Amino acid sequence: MKNNTIIEVMPQGFCGGVMKAIQIARQVRADHPNEKITILGNLVHNRYVKLALEHLRIETIERPGLTRLELLDQIDSGIVIFTAHGVHPDVYAKAEAKGLTVFDASCRFVVQTQKIVQKKLDEGAAVFYIGKNHHPEAESIYTLSERVFLIEKEEDIPVLNKETSVFVTNQTTMSTLDIDHLFKAIEKKYPDAEFNNEVCGATRVRQEAVLALKDKQIDVLLVVGDPTSNNTEQLAAIGRMAGIPAVVKAETVNDLKDCDWNEKRIAITSGASTPKYLTSQIIDFVKTGRTAPFSIEDVIS
Repeated sequence: MKNNTIIEVMPQGFCGGVMKAIQIARQVRADHPNEKITILGNLVHNRYVKLALEHLRIETIERPGLTRLELLDQIDSGIVIFTAHGVHPDVYAKAEAKGLTVFDASCRFVVQTQKIVQKKLDEGAAVFYIGKNHHPEAESIYTLSERVFLIEKEEDIPVLNKETSVFVTNQTTMSTLDIDHLFKAIEKKYPDAEFNNEVCGATRVRQEAVLALKDKQIDVLLVVGDPTSNNTEQLAAIGRMAGIPAVVKAETVNDLKDCDWNEKRIAITSGASTPKYLTSQIIDFVKTGRTAPFSIEDVIS
């Protein structure tokens, strides 16, 4: 890769919620060196973080299609850590009934959304929640009540009695552009609805930084992150909306070995759950064409 111009799109590295979750997991292991520790689902959506936690003898239980409540059936003893994505109150109750020691790594912004939604439900409102079906953060919200309606697209907007009080909010890692679009569509049908945009600051600032590349003649946007990370996928989608000719997603340098970019303007961004260690390796590779030795311990150090 020769004579490329590299633009490092800031910020990089873990957001505050992810850092907190990893710190909790590391501290729980330090305080309980000999106990069984299990994370209920992926702590964050990055498999290299999961591998690094396994290195600390912290097991992750994740099964596609199962809710957190169902996953809990597979943990019978020891310590359970709830992930950054938040959990339904019934999961707490079930874990305590099973005699498990609970540590909660829920992101404070997710918890904030849960509290707002529960308050509106208690007031009798119907809640329109914009999010991804089966995503653990969304699951912790749309399972709160039958009066929470999950909305992924315009066609999901329900038809309710005109007298119904409607409150609208969203998953914290959604695209700000998609949220604006769906807010407008809902407002047309429910002009008296109350709107509360809960896209978190870490997600918003990364998306705005990608949108700002629109007029900078970028040839390639390289998005570093796990394929299962929603906030990473949204960065790639926004890059396409910004008209960047090539948008490439990569988990590690191994995904770039066949790329032949010469004399290109390459912008590099990363999701809020992407270790800075992995992004730095990719930046070095794009600059030099060389790869450094990989250390799983450095992923969460």
